[in-house]
Order: sequence, then structure tokens, then C-alpha cells
Amino acid sequence: MGKVAPRLPWFGEGKFPLYLAPMARHTDVAFRQLCKEQGADVMVTEFVQSEALIRDNAKAWEMVDFTATQRPMGVQIFGATPKSMAKAARMVCDRMKPDFLDLNFGCPAHKVIEQNAGSGLLRCTPLLYDLVKAVKDAIPDVPLTAKMRLGWDQTTIVAVEVAERLEQLGVEAIAVHGRTKAQGYSGEAHWGWIAEVAKSVNIPVIGNGDVKDWPTAHKRMIESGVSGLMIGRAALANPWIFSLIKSRMRGEVNEFPVVTPKQRWDVIIRLSELTLQEHASALGERDIRWMLGRLHPLTHGLPSSRKVRESLRHCRTLDDLRRLREEHQREHAESYLA
Repeated sequence: MGKVAPRLPWFGEGKFPLYLAPMARHTDVAFRQLCKEQGADVMVTEFVQSEALIRDNAKAWEMVDFTATQRPMGVQIFGATPKSMAKAARMVCDRMKPDFLDLNFGCPAHKVIEQNAGSGLLRCTPLLYDLVKAVKDAIPDVPLTAKMRLGWDQTTIVAVEVAERLEQLGVEAIAVHGRTKAQGYSGEAHWGWIAEVAKSVNIPVIGNGDVKDWPTAHKRMIESGVSGLMIGRAALANPWIFSLIKSRMRGEVNEFPVVTPKQRWDVIIRLSELTLQEHASALGERDIRWMLGRLHPLTHGLPSSRKVRESLRHCRTLDDLRRLREEHQREHAESYLA
């Protein structure tokens, strides 16, 4: 811990930032705002294809949008052509003014791999390096970071050598997901390799993978030598994880508090409101049914959570959702007394 990137002040002396991981179809403006309110320090957009930005695709530009309250904010792009990546990077930085630009070398999705992008570049490192150099040359005025996996599979772990080369090329921080492309999101993250990466470079390394509560966060902070943590899937059901970990880092509580039913419902309603605000122009009747999938993880931990998820299917509006909360509170009044 303690490595400082001069143009990334959130790694300053004594600081240990918690990142919200970029997750496709999840980390839009609304969910990022929710996590920011719950204590996330640094945000990164969902990854966006460079070619889509160059074509001026409206959906692509919507995905890289963010608000001032979400800073420090990075935009993540992906692609396999140095020229296109460089052009898209310059366009994003000119139009959006992010605090940093992030390159994706970690996505294991087939539709990304077949383009030789994402984690596919870990089996073609000369192209990866050419891509980084082209982007760096295009945006020398903007901090450049990267997110990567350990390698293509267990027999081709390249994280250390790639990290060392990225540092030489001017990348100012690296997030490492402790899984290979072949693992996808299965099995355990290999934090031993993340620690090796952190030892090998002089820039901040952000560790990612299986950080789901204070005990796992504390263990990784102590053992890995990383300068920050990135939290992804755990935040979908528990956006409070950021504030709870930070409370423990400050020594403010002796236990990891249990999230109450009231807190869960408050966040379910809050995320619904934020999502509608963000997409209001496209939702004439303000129908919430399309967003129920993102609300489901937040119901875990509620009494009779399966019944709640079944009832969500019948909610069309925010008022319906609020009525469901009131019904749940009446049925489980004792759980709301804590």
C-alpha cells in the first residue's frame, strides 16, 4: 500500500480507495450514484466499444455519461485496433473530460473475445502494447489506467510482465482481477498473483475479485500490497459494502453491521427513483418493470425475500413498489423494530 500516482490524487499518502468495478448492464449513472452515496470512492463507466464511439452511436455515448458528483470518474473503452482506440480515447476526453481513461483487457465475454479485444489481448500482448502506446500518445494530458485479468488460462499467466510493460508505457494505475479468461467468474480469485503484480511495479495496483465483506477486504489489504480495492458483484446486492468497509478502516465499529429491512427497502426505492430520473425521456409511462432485474439482488436479506421477488413481477410503477414495501413492513413488523 501507499504507492502514489501523481495525477491520481485518490492514491495520496494514507489513502486507500474503494472502486466500484465497471459491470456491463449494471453500472450506469443511476447505480453509480447509489454506490457513491454509500461511500464508493472512484467510479468507472461500463466498458464501451471504441468503434461505437467513433460512429457517434447515441447509446455508446449515453453509457459514458456521468455527473459531477460521481467524480473522480473514469471512462472505460475497449477495442483491438490501435488507431480506433486512440481516436475514441481523444473523443471521450475532449467531450466528457473524465478524470482518467481506462482500458479494458479483462472482459471474458465471447462477443468481445472474438473481436480480439478485452482479455483476448492477453494472448496477443504485442498488439496490447501497441494499443496502449497509441492511446497514450493520443491523450498525454489525461491519466491512463487499465484493468486486466491474470492471463488467458492457468498455463499462460502474463499479469506481471504485462503490468511491468504497461508501467513503462505510461499507465498510471492497474486494476487486476485475480482470475484468468478461462475461469470467467467461476472458482476463486488468485490473490497471490495480484500480490506479485503489486510487488513488480511502482504504480498503484487495485485488487479485484471476491471482496464481499470486511473480513475479505481486510485480509486482501494486509496480505496483497495493493493500493486499493475494486468491488463488483458484491455491490449489486450490498451497495452498503463501501461505507461498511470504510467504517471498519477508520476503526469506528467493532462488527460488520447487518443491513436492516428498512435500509434495503430505502435503497430499492432510491435506485428505482434514480433509474427513472436517468431514463425519464424514454419512459413515457414511467414503467419500472424493465428494471426489476437490477432490484432483485437488493431483496436478498429481506424476510420472505422469494415472495418479495415474486411480488415485484406485478409492480408497474413506483407507487406499486412503495405499496409492496408497506405490505412487507406490516407482515414483518418485528423485523423493522431493530
